[in-house]
Amino acid sequence: MIVTEEVVATGAAQRPRRSSTSLRVSPVVAVVAVLAAAIAALPLLYLVIQASSRGLGNVIEEVWQRRTLDLTLRSLALALTVTALSLVVGVCSAFFAVRTNLPGYRFFAVVLVLPLAMPSYVAAYAWISWIPSLAGFWGAVLVLTSISFPFVFLPVAASLRRIDARQEDVARSLGLTSSQVTFRLTLRQVRPSATAGALMVGLYALSDFGAVATMRFESFTWVIFGAYRAGFNPTRAAILSLVLVAVSIVFVWFEFVVRGDGRAVTVGGGVSRVPNRLRLGKGRVPIALVLFGVTSITLIVPITLVLRWFFEATSAGIDVSELFAAVRQTLLVSALATIGVIVLAVPAAVLAARVSTRWAQSTERTVFVVHALPGIVIGLAVVYLGIRLVPSMYQRLPMLIFAYVVLFMSLAVGSVRASVELSPVSIEDSARSLGLSRLAVFRKVTLPLARPGILAGAALVFLTVMKELPATILLRPTGMDTLATELWNRTSVADYAAASPYALVLILVAAVPAALLTLTRETR
Repeated sequence: MIVTEEVVATGAAQRPRRSSTSLRVSPVVAVVAVLAAAIAALPLLYLVIQASSRGLGNVIEEVWQRRTLDLTLRSLALALTVTALSLVVGVCSAFFAVRTNLPGYRFFAVVLVLPLAMPSYVAAYAWISWIPSLAGFWGAVLVLTSISFPFVFLPVAASLRRIDARQEDVARSLGLTSSQVTFRLTLRQVRPSATAGALMVGLYALSDFGAVATMRFESFTWVIFGAYRAGFNPTRAAILSLVLVAVSIVFVWFEFVVRGDGRAVTVGGGVSRVPNRLRLGKGRVPIALVLFGVTSITLIVPITLVLRWFFEATSAGIDVSELFAAVRQTLLVSALATIGVIVLAVPAAVLAARVSTRWAQSTERTVFVVHALPGIVIGLAVVYLGIRLVPSMYQRLPMLIFAYVVLFMSLAVGSVRASVELSPVSIEDSARSLGLSRLAVFRKVTLPLARPGILAGAALVFLTVMKELPATILLRPTGMDTLATELWNRTSVADYAAASPYALVLILVAAVPAALLTLTRETR
């Protein structure tokens, strides 16, 4: 008997399946999923309108310029390099922190998530102020990898905690060693989570502005941001944004191919058992030192510089009332955006995981494609459509939350989908055979089983919303400032001492949900 990535079970074994001929989910879930895709696609409508304002000939001329090709190649090289490095760091660190007796594994499970809270422009300035020669491609790679590998770490860690130890017991009973079980079974089972995280990293690298601008690496986002900010050629910016969308479509397609359709689940009787942590032996200390090195690169270096700025700021005085007001507003918008994202992302993820028809899969892909667009493009799209459809909502909180939902829905969709794919379809079928409706199965069976992915997705969204800048600047209500906007207002004029309290508080506030998420799972 050969242990495969499709199934290792303690009882009857069957490969999980997705329906391609019938709807396995509630019609309510399907409708909400389609609504989520429609909402995510709204910025694309704006881009098409703006790009075609000067005619098709202008679009073709702009696309076929040598400069556009150069931008595409540079942006692709950056995104692919960052994705590959983040995939290696994220999967390896998640495995060692979740599944081994690594010294300080609880510590690493928390701190390896914290780079998500680090604004890219702060991390970039920290490095370039210390090593000016880093400016350019490799400096952008360093910064983007250091702050985006948690996109892989979080969903992979969630999937590793979800795997039933009985599968590994059966594999060992068939004569496989611990190393063979790890590579032939455990790591293969987290492939959907790893590819979903890698897709998020790639799209983030395509859409980030802060790191490439600070490192002076000319990519799509830098040129698009400059064209929009100057205001003299918004049509060109829209055309370049559509090229960026085309590149992101290739990323989404490639993720779909690599992810495949094989998933590992446990079916049969018995209760799932949490796997024992693998013993690393003499490798415990060296591996712990490597992970500490990762922590140093991603956190200690930028935080050390922020602390130096902070000590300079204390001598000049800190406006505590402004600081607390920014914290309050940041928590408010992050919480509201997270709720909105989860409400739409969970149905979209369940539909993609359980139904393999083209229309079902297209809902998920539409959500992912939009994630590659820079925040300023999403913000301008929401402004453009909002002023024409609901002008009274301009610079009101609902419009800002709507922009966040469009921007970050994909962060939750990938994590939730991977978690649903690890859940056996047979359990849902059994619930249906007992008379439960599809909606009741979704509520009582699917959601509890997908809870690790939902929590991971919520954490990703909450942490990322806190540091979002371009959309916040465009759409925030008058007089409302978040930690990110207060931080940008001061760093944009090189007042890093005044910005340091906001940077430190942003990191500390982001540490709370990350710590609660990881420590709660460790104690289960």
